[in-house]
Amino acid sequence: MRTGFALAVAAFFAITQPVLAAGADAMPDTDEMIISAEGHDLSEFKWLKRPVVVLANNPADPRYVQQMELITERLDVLAERDVVVITDTDPAAKTAIREQLRARDFMVVLLSKEGTIVLRKPFPWDVRELSRAIDKLPLRQQEYRDRRDMLRR
Repeated sequence: MRTGFALAVAAFFAITQPVLAAGADAMPDTDEMIISAEGHDLSEFKWLKRPVVVLANNPADPRYVQQMELITERLDVLAERDVVVITDTDPAAKTAIREQLRARDFMVVLLSKEGTIVLRKPFPWDVRELSRAIDKLPLRQQEYRDRRDMLRR
């Protein structure tokens, strides 16, 4: 059991380190974008960020490891969309976020800036699909129009 966990953690860092080192200037700060659910509440992100919550019952869960690999490979895409990734791999901690989302087993949840749940998936989701779901949101479309109008001035 411990060997599996150690292998999962080693694989996660082996994959994320080259990605972060290769584009250190272009990549957003992982510490600011990927945070633990412990000590946080979803209401603190309302109107500021779009939370993507990744929940699992164990950090060695292959679905969790795969999801975090997918996210860390494309952090820049998520940063453009004001995303914060919140992770929770300890059901015993009973974090406020886990209780708010009524989590069971592995789950990926995307919330809007308004605080509403946009989607829940019981399997890993590619960043491309997450960004498409975000780009369909009315507030994101308004942000895009506002940026485009500012560039025209």
